[in-house]
Amino acid sequence: MVKSMTAFGRGESRNDTFEAVAEIRSVNSKILDLQIRLPAAYAPMEERVKPLVAQRLARGRVEIRLQLTDTALEEAAFEVDWSRAAAYRKAVEALKERLDLPGDLTLEWLAHMSGVLRPAEPPQDMTLRWPIMEEALNRALDGLETMRLREGQALAADFHARLEHVEQVLARIAQASEGQVVRYQERLRLRIAELTAGEIELDPTRVAQEVAILADKSDIAEELVRAASHIRQFRAIMASGEPAGRQLNFLLQEFNREFNTMGSKAADSAVAHMVVDVKSELEKLREQVQNIE
Repeated sequence: MVKSMTAFGRGESRNDTFEAVAEIRSVNSKILDLQIRLPAAYAPMEERVKPLVAQRLARGRVEIRLQLTDTALEEAAFEVDWSRAAAYRKAVEALKERLDLPGDLTLEWLAHMSGVLRPAEPPQDMTLRWPIMEEALNRALDGLETMRLREGQALAADFHARLEHVEQVLARIAQASEGQVVRYQERLRLRIAELTAGEIELDPTRVAQEVAILADKSDIAEELVRAASHIRQFRAIMASGEPAGRQLNFLLQEFNREFNTMGSKAADSAVAHMVVDVKSELEKLREQVQNIE
């Protein structure tokens, strides 16, 4: 099943004292690149977030943002670093006494000094908080997954339409290639007759040998068979439940190689134009595949 790598999901979960809001955005990437943003006090929880996301997503640059609110800490959202405050006071009083400076040490000044007031640290044991965080993350991942599938369905429809077009062109190329030996033989006879003005009798065996060599060099039957096989594989990969992006990208490289060979072998201008048409479709497919997980 085709999934897009570009999507967004949001999830919330809460209990009486704790609330978690998760937002997840994903864009194209060759690998799974996780960017996790947590409040500083919850940084250790990153090691739980990573495997949870990794088991749901295979590729993409994924930004996970968790907004956490602990209502149990609201009344004591900040705490005082008493030793730092005392050190500031002692230093300022010593400065005032030694330099005989006027002025009083105020509460406002002391409260603004770095580190005197700091956010209260949540309890070290976050076991009770993790289930709420996990539920919010899973809900965000569910939303992300829904959007990825929806976008993937649109991409798959485009892929199928382009593959059908390629199949139609392949059929026309195969039809145009039929009877090429006879055409080569007649073309060679006419060319030799023009060059010799009909004064030299042609050796039928020699002409047949030259035609066979030319036909062999221009034969694209194998490439046509492999190209048809690639189309079947492409559809099978899209229909599977596994991440398809890497496989489809590799398959398109092989597909393009077959048509490069056809183009180099084509002695018929009509076939050459059809090959160019197919390569244009393959390039559009390649651009779209970059967005597939």
